Amino acid sequence: MLIGRMDATAPFEVTPPTALTGADMPAGGVTLSVSAGGILALDGELIEPDRLAEALSDRSTKANTPLVRINAHRKAELRNVLPLVSKIEALGGYEVVLVVTPEAAQP
Repeated sequence: MLIGRMDATAPFEVTPPTALTGADMPAGGVTLSVSAGGILALDGELIEPDRLAEALSDRSTKANTPLVRINAHRKAELRNVLPLVSKIEALGGYEVVLVVTPEAAQP
């Protein structure tokens, strides 16, 4: 009997990213919020997903906003979050930051 965990291994080294905790959020830019059900708000105003690119472009022309913070609810499904990262990066010129909450300290 063999007991163990069988994971697919990559043919190259994979080092997962490390979350920065305790660091201040970068200043400036805009915040894109994602509800648990996938509803979007840009800087506190509800927005339809198909208007996101236009809204970001409008904000970029009014002020220098190279940063987009994505603040997703912890129960938001990845299928509602990851395409946003791709869409924003495809626009070019934006840095995308995912907002995370540090895990509570264990007693």
